[in-house]
Amino acid sequence: MRGNLIQYLVTSSEMKHYGAYTANKIGLPSLVLMERAALAVVNQLNENDYNLNKVAVVCGYGNNGGDGIAVARLLKLQHIDVDVYLIGQVEHASKETLQQIKIAQHYNINFITSLPECFTEYTTIVDAIFGIGLNRIVSGDFVYAIEWINQCCANVLAIDIPSGLCSNTGKILGVAVKAKQTVTFAYAKVGLSLHPGAELAGEITIADIGIYADTTASHYTYQSNELSKLLPQRSNNSHKGSYGKVLVIAGSENMSGAAYFSAKAAYKTGAGLVHIYTPMCNRDILLTQIPEVLLTPFITNKIDIKKLDELINLASVIVIGPGMGVSDDTHKILSYVLQHARIPVIIDADGLNTLVPNLRLLKQAQSTIIVTPHLGEMARLVKKPIETIKNNLVDTAKKFAQDYNVICVLKDAKTIVTIPEQTTYINPIW
Repeated sequence: MRGNLIQYLVTSSEMKHYGAYTANKIGLPSLVLMERAALAVVNQLNENDYNLNKVAVVCGYGNNGGDGIAVARLLKLQHIDVDVYLIGQVEHASKETLQQIKIAQHYNINFITSLPECFTEYTTIVDAIFGIGLNRIVSGDFVYAIEWINQCCANVLAIDIPSGLCSNTGKILGVAVKAKQTVTFAYAKVGLSLHPGAELAGEITIADIGIYADTTASHYTYQSNELSKLLPQRSNNSHKGSYGKVLVIAGSENMSGAAYFSAKAAYKTGAGLVHIYTPMCNRDILLTQIPEVLLTPFITNKIDIKKLDELINLASVIVIGPGMGVSDDTHKILSYVLQHARIPVIIDADGLNTLVPNLRLLKQAQSTIIVTPHLGEMARLVKKPIETIKNNLVDTAKKFAQDYNVICVLKDAKTIVTIPEQTTYINPIW
């Protein structure tokens, strides 16, 4: 399911489906997958800068804990001093984890059921408390265990995902482990690409343990060092007219910079021609700052619809909104563009603010619409607090895209791009 450029990101339910399909349909036993997962973790411990003088493996009773117990056994076979801390209730143990405990007992693994008060004993800690299935706030002994891990000076390696993180959103479910490295299996998880999960995960290593994906994941990113390969090749037999014309509708009094930066960005990203449509007050300064641009000024409160229509028909793509202000002119121009343009339209800044009481305008669009809100603009569009949106970036962007049949580019430290009824793109893990 991986391409050369694309890195798929999976949700908890997708990963569980792939694991079950591999075990139940293909016939690769879950204990074999667990053993391969443990081997991948041990390989990372051996190959990277971990002090293995004394290792603690902190385990829950789910399958993530089973992975951890198998890791401890493999370390023991390397004559490494290792202790296993079991957190939780044994009656909640998975059958695979019970089997791993039974196997480990034959290897004289040291099992401990209470965490020590001393934080200096261990040189490396392996976090195997919770896996990708966690969907509740961490409580009880698990809180103490995670806080204990975070207070230790030892390097921490998390198995699959740092305990306490939601694998779908990257949110901290009360408290979460901060790892130096996370070894995740088969595919990166969505929550590892979103903050704060991306920060807490440390270096992310994807280990292929033989899990087979029978469907395509719903989220993806690109390898950051491969992005340049996405740029189209330029023909030697070409000219500026070969690379499209961008119509930038931007700026207002004292806001010429918005039009300037939009035009410069269009040139920087490969546009052949850029035409700015802006109030007359910006004409002289823009022609001084960026003389290569084409510019048509309009008189405030006297929009020439015929001229606007000519500009739309000459363009390959339209950018509308930056620095325009929320005014009657902005509303009039935006309404006309949405109703008459047959080319892609990118709506940003005050174009979005103008939509807040007029979202019905999106339903009138005749072409592909791309909205590019930051969190504050999205909060106004959907009438929800910024914190709610920040905690639900993907779901918020997907719902808006589906509700209004637009491409939604929700800008944050990790920008989300959603297309109605299609996969979601999350910008690269830098």
